Parts: sequence; C-alpha cells; structure tokens
Amino acid sequence: MECIVCLMAEQRHLANAPIKEALIDFRVKLPSTFDVKSFTRLEDRLKSLYPKVEEIRQVTVGVEIAGKEFKQTVQETGRAGVFFSSSDGKNVAQFRADGFTFNRLSPYTQWNTVFAEAINLWKLYVETSKPDLITRVALRFINQISIPLPIADFKDYLTAPPTVPATLPQAIRQFLTRIVVCDEEQLVFANITQALQKEKTPGNVVILFDIDVYKQDENGLDQGALEPTFERLHDLKNRIFFESITERTVRLFEQ
Repeated sequence: MECIVCLMAEQRHLANAPIKEALIDFRVKLPSTFDVKSFTRLEDRLKSLYPKVEEIRQVTVGVEIAGKEFKQTVQETGRAGVFFSSSDGKNVAQFRADGFTFNRLSPYTQWNTVFAEAINLWKLYVETSKPDLITRVALRFINQISIPLPIADFKDYLTAPPTVPATLPQAIRQFLTRIVVCDEEQLVFANITQALQKEKTPGNVVILFDIDVYKQDENGLDQGALEPTFERLHDLKNRIFFESITERTVRLFEQ
C-alpha cells in the first residue's frame, strides 16, 4: 500500500502549486585551510545567470550590562559566504562556509528543472571548496495554502487539522503544529509544520505548510549516492504533502 501511495504522489502534478519557496540544502565540513573568499572567484563564471552578488557576513550578538542598563552589541567577525542571485531574484545560490543552499522562489517550475540547476551549482561549490564531509542533505518546501472563508471545519482541507476539545469554544483564530517523523527503513526524517497565518486578501485565510525532509550523518554521507538520496527525499515530501491535504484542497490548485 505504501508503494502505491508513493507512486500516486510522485505522478500527481498541480498546475498552480502553492509553493512559495523550495530549498535544496547541503551541509558540509570544509578543510580548515579553506578561505570563504574563494567563493567570490565564481563571480565571473556565474554573472550571466546570477549577476547579483552579496557577501554573507558573520556577526556576534551580545549584551552589555552596566548597572540597570542593558545594551545590545553586534560585532562583525568575518565572511560566512556569498549569495549569488538571478536578475529576477527567483533563484538564489548560497555558497557558505557550512554548506550550499539553492533557493527557488515563487513561481515554482518543476522538480527536474530546479534540481538540475541546484546540482550544477553544487558541483561548482565542490570544485571550489573540496569538502571533507557531507553531513546533511535536505529539501524544504514552504507552501502557503489560501482558503476562502467561511471555514466550517479545517478537516475539510487538512487530513490532520488542529483539534479542540468538544466542550470548549470551537472558533480557531490561530494554530501552530509541528511534528517530526522518521522513515526508519531509509533513515530519513521530516519536520512537518502547519500554522494559520493572516491573509492580506479579505475573505481568505492562509495555512503555512512547511515540509523539511532530510538525511544526516556526522560521520559523512555517501557522496556517490547524493542524487538517489534526493529523489527519496522528494518522494517523501510528495507523500507528506498529498497525504496531509484533502481532495477539496487539491482542487484549489489544479486550475
């Protein structure tokens, strides 16, 4: 049954998916001698597709106490990496001391296109920094599901909605739920967050549906199996998404 569900999720496609941001993330341990300034040398190679460049600065935040007065201090301690952004700002590549992240902002296109771009940029990261270990890989999809009012019951839209004891008032103004699940066979984890947000458009509410799936090992992941690992992460992300919403919700995004 699990394989059938997985296949259905993998084959299903929403014409107007509610994805506001998708992230493909690698966490690494770099050689102690590596200088993050080396990432700036990629500017010429990336400028045709990623012309916007911004340094990521590392800061330390502290508090100074003098008598009854508290003063916050912010001290810049060095470079942490470089942001490379496309001209429209929809694609962002983060080359950092602790890893690499590719961000795709709305509108989301399709998995194969986004993942191929991320992998090409990841190869540049590896070529430049030569990481000793890859300790974590992750996919994070941040969805915003806009639902028209009135809502009689959140279970019309979510398969695991917030619940209120029957003896209490039932009008829900806000909610936040977060669970962590584990696929013990694959040793893959998922942080699943649902929250009610304010909608700027009158007559609607927005449910934030944040899915963060990952595999980690402080001793290092198999660098030769990264692409199959991401495919498994993507399959799990799809299963979580489609098993967490109802057909009524699906219909909101099929046209």
